[in-house]
Amino acid sequence: MAKELKVERPTKKSEYDIRFASVQARKGWTDLVATTKNPLVDAWDFLTRTPELATPTNYQLKGDLAQVSRNGSQHDRWQHKPTLKGGARIWFYVEGQVVYLEQIHTSHPNETK
Repeated sequence: MAKELKVERPTKKSEYDIRFASVQARKGWTDLVATTKNPLVDAWDFLTRTPELATPTNYQLKGDLAQVSRNGSQHDRWQHKPTLKGGARIWFYVEGQVVYLEQIHTSHPNETK
């Protein structure tokens, strides 16, 4: 029997796609799936629907971290906390209808302490 392929979650036309912008983000995502799976599912839903909605757990970074440069373009850098009390952080930027996961930290990053 051929190896079974996982069915990816489809998105609505109004939703955003989520893509990795770095190898570090891919690894960090894998680590978070292993440690905070349920909150990460909620984070996925939030990021596909309303990534630029400011909330206590989702907001733009400030100062030197406020912008990220990719392929010659500047983008606002956002931070999403999968849990209110946990240290994990997802840094991302939005371009069109795509959320690019730039950095994923399994604990509170030193840059924002």
